[in-house]
Amino acid sequence: MRLNKHFLRDNTPHAFLSASNHAWVRYDDDKLIEKLMTAKATDRGTKLHKMAAMMIEEEIRAEDIPQTFNMYVNDCIGHRMSPEVILMVNEFAFGTADALSWRDNYLRIFDLKTGLGHTSMEQLLVYAAFFCLEYMQNPFEIKIELRIYQNNEIRIEMADPGDVYHIMAKVTWATKLITKVMEEEQS
Repeated sequence: MRLNKHFLRDNTPHAFLSASNHAWVRYDDDKLIEKLMTAKATDRGTKLHKMAAMMIEEEIRAEDIPQTFNMYVNDCIGHRMSPEVILMVNEFAFGTADALSWRDNYLRIFDLKTGLGHTSMEQLLVYAAFFCLEYMQNPFEIKIELRIYQNNEIRIEMADPGDVYHIMAKVTWATKLITKVMEEEQS
């Protein structure tokens, strides 16, 4: 028998009913539909983030109305932010901030949330810690503004430098521990 040849584009997502994520074989109809809606929402969120990044990079303002996406894009452009900024402390500690700017000892980190679920500033505090570690900044000597854009609202917090410092210490400690365990496994 000759096997069929299938050509998928590089950006083709995994199949919804995939073999590698096979838990769906036990889902009832309601659970299957719930998972499908979650997958569709995730895909929509990915597309919105890509569109926002392009608009910010090209300085294409959105209509000035109080909607999450529009407020996020316009604020990022107004603050001359860079979208999709990779922050890398090491191979174990890194992530991509939706938007970031660093000027005059003032760090801004903005996050676009397209889902309805509960969000926390802790993710943005981790990005701030990653930034401080990567760029050797003392969180007690800078200002850090964090924003979450979700549900047509903007949550704004000035980061507590002690919280950022605590996460920096945890990243440093965890990196040493992980490195030690990995070295022990190799010997």
